[in-house]
Amino acid sequence: MSIDITVDDSCIGAFQELNSKRDINTVIYRLNATMDRIVPCFQGNLTHEELLEAMPASDLRFVVYDLPFAAPDGARRRTVAMISWCPGSLDATQQAACAAGYSALRDALDGVEVFVEATKTSDLEYQKLVPRAA
Repeated sequence: MSIDITVDDSCIGAFQELNSKRDINTVIYRLNATMDRIVPCFQGNLTHEELLEAMPASDLRFVVYDLPFAAPDGARRRTVAMISWCPGSLDATQQAACAAGYSALRDALDGVEVFVEATKTSDLEYQKLVPRAA
């Protein structure tokens, strides 16, 4: 099953705000009601714990997150991570939409350094993300 999903221009603007100004550290995207366009649904600052809490149990999301971490040499660093949130409870159509949307967003956003596909919150634990960023 091929699903055609487009990325709304506002998604790119939200990403550019995060990536250039660093006034915000999180952009959360969702599919619109007809599941054919990705749109932003949150822009702001979240702690890592708040990010985990923001992931819905029964709906997909795409997240761009400015992940702070300490490098092996102790220096404070940041990396831009893109997360595909596709809970295991989704049906086959939603899972296909999640995969298609993630691919479309990856192609549209330039400057993401780490890509994560998550089906449960334990996939997004800070201790699991940092080694991918370092």
